[in-house]
Amino acid sequence: MGERASRAASSVRARYERLDAMRRQSPLTAVVARFQEIEGGDKSLLLSLEVFTTVIPLMILGYGFVTGFAEGASPATLVVKSFGITTPLTEVVEETFSSSAELSSLWTVAGLAGFLFWGIPMSITVAGMFAAAWRREQFGMWQRLGRGAGWFALYLIALSLRQELAYASWTRLPLWLGILVSLIPAWIFWSLTPVILVRDGGRGFKFLMMAGLAGALIDGLIIPVVARLVFPSLLQGFLAFGPIGVAMALLTWCAAIAGGWVVTACASAIWWERRAPTDTVLGAESLSSEPVPS
Repeated sequence: MGERASRAASSVRARYERLDAMRRQSPLTAVVARFQEIEGGDKSLLLSLEVFTTVIPLMILGYGFVTGFAEGASPATLVVKSFGITTPLTEVVEETFSSSAELSSLWTVAGLAGFLFWGIPMSITVAGMFAAAWRREQFGMWQRLGRGAGWFALYLIALSLRQELAYASWTRLPLWLGILVSLIPAWIFWSLTPVILVRDGGRGFKFLMMAGLAGALIDGLIIPVVARLVFPSLLQGFLAFGPIGVAMALLTWCAAIAGGWVVTACASAIWWERRAPTDTVLGAESLSSEPVPS
C-alpha cells in the first residue's frame, strides 16, 4: 500500500512539474511542442483526405438543396464567393461543376448516406486527435463513433451558419463584417468540441469558452482569409490541368483545413491548461491514462 501511494504521489508530482514547465514556455512554443508530440503532421494528412471525401461533397449537395436544385444555379458560385475568385479563373471553376439541378438525384437517403458514411472514419480520427492533444484517455470505439458523429453534425450546422452570415446577400453586411459575425457560431462550436470529444472535457467550462477562441481565430478567421488570398494563385498554378486542377487546389485547401483542426486541438488544450486551475487540470488528467511524456 505504501509503495502504491508513493508511486501515485510521484506521478502527481511529475504531472505538476510538467504542467509548470509548459506554463513557463511561450504559448507558441507550447503549441508547437504539443503538435509534435501527437504527430500532428501525420494526423493532418489523414484528415485532409477525409475532409476532401466527406465535407466537400456535402457542401456541394447542401448548396444544391438551398438553391432548390435550380437549373441556373451551380456549386461553382459557392467556390467563387468563398475564395474571391475572379475571371478568367471563374470560367475554369464553372466548367468544373455541373448545375445544381443535376445534384437532385443524389438528394436521397441512399445518396446522402453514401457521403455520410465517409464521415465515420473522419469522426473517429478527430475524436482520437483531440484526446491525444488534450492528453486524455480515449473513449471506446462506439463512444468515439457516436460522439464523433454528433460533432460532425454540429460542424455542418456551424459551417452552414458561417457561410450564410459571411456570404449571403440577405444579410446586407460588408464582407469583412460578415466574416467577423460568422465567428460567433465558430466560437460556440469550438468551445463545445472538447465537451463532446474529450473525456472529462466539461471541466473548467468557463475556461473552455476562452479556449474556443483558438478555434474561432484559426478555423473561422485565419483559414478563410488566407484562402481568399492564396487560393486564386494556387488555382492559377493548376490551371493547365483544367477541372482536375480545381480538384487538386481544393485538396490542398482541405489540407489547410485539416492542419487548422489539429493546431486548434493543440492550441485549445494549451490555452485551457494554462488558464484553468492547476487542481482542475491535474484532476482531469489523473482520471485518464498516463500522458505521453513531453
